[in-house]
Amino acid sequence: MTKCLTLLAAVLLPLLEAQTTYFPPAGTWQHKAPAEAGMDAAKLQLAVDWATSHGSKWDFEKDQVRTFGKILGAIPKQRAATNGIILRHGYIVAEFGDTKTNDPVYSAAKSFLSTTASIAVAKGLIRSVDDRVAAYVHDGGYESTHNSGITWKHHLQQESEWQGEMWGKNANFLGVEEFGAGARKPRELSDPGGYYEYNDVRINRLALSLARVFGKGLPEVLKENIMDKIGASNEWKWQGYGAKSTVEIKGKPVESVSGGTRWGGGLWMNSQDLARFGLLILNHGKWKGRQLVSEQWLAEATKPSLHGPDYGYLWWLNTKGKQWPSAPVTSFAAIGNGGNIVWIDPEHDIVLVWHWHESGQVDGMIQRILNAVAAK
Repeated sequence: MTKCLTLLAAVLLPLLEAQTTYFPPAGTWQHKAPAEAGMDAAKLQLAVDWATSHGSKWDFEKDQVRTFGKILGAIPKQRAATNGIILRHGYIVAEFGDTKTNDPVYSAAKSFLSTTASIAVAKGLIRSVDDRVAAYVHDGGYESTHNSGITWKHHLQQESEWQGEMWGKNANFLGVEEFGAGARKPRELSDPGGYYEYNDVRINRLALSLARVFGKGLPEVLKENIMDKIGASNEWKWQGYGAKSTVEIKGKPVESVSGGTRWGGGLWMNSQDLARFGLLILNHGKWKGRQLVSEQWLAEATKPSLHGPDYGYLWWLNTKGKQWPSAPVTSFAAIGNGGNIVWIDPEHDIVLVWHWHESGQVDGMIQRILNAVAAK
């Protein structure tokens, strides 16, 4: 009997050890050879080769205004080349390019905004996402009959249909000068919760509403509750539009942040810090035994909304298998313009951060990463 138990332990312990999640201390991150993490090195190299040969061509000077319209906030003069990190069980199994340059992540910031909302709920500052925002925020943004019916959930699923203007940009996206190629034709508004529209003006309204609930800026909230606790650097920044989006909250000036870099500003973060965030979310909001993001929140946040294109609480989903045909339907991601993604695969315990990738190439990258797993 003892001999059998010893043999069983010899078989199971390596498997259990292989599945143990590693959480990197601040300032360092352990690499593992792919084979040690259950991956084929040669096949994983094919994924890295795919990434480095499919870098983004996004050019701030040439593309920003043409694509999005008049700029309100800061835009970098240059950016890093394509770069990224692949994690398995928390260890870095592949890293390519400059992963320490803090570049805009564009709309990947929306998933961080979702996370700050989760903190507000956890702290009891928001009792329920089904509550109307008007019950919490009294700055005139929700006083109209139409806007008064908007709930936090409507905002989080981009189904708020909020009507108004934020920092000089109208929620209808009318006007080529203001919105560039993203300008839209007039349409009749639906009731809140009745129509999905990807809309950064409304996201900026959500950001301001959350700041008012917290009574302080969202970068401070994110830093204190998430980024410092997962050992992130102090180099990242989350901006709005400077004086244009600065408001008074509790008698102090607070810059309300943007949920993307569509008009400048936004979240600027390097691939290493993005990978830490992805690892936290992969592990159901837990870091070294501490629950930083509610597991129940993440379960709700990764359920598809009623009207969205496989979209949760500001997270892109794959429940229909259409977003990334090669990926598990349980995978999901934070996605931003210019080729920015934090892809999370709970089934295989993988996080992919890919900064500045060419459009349409993510599924090919995922296919190669998972081939490296399947090979073992």
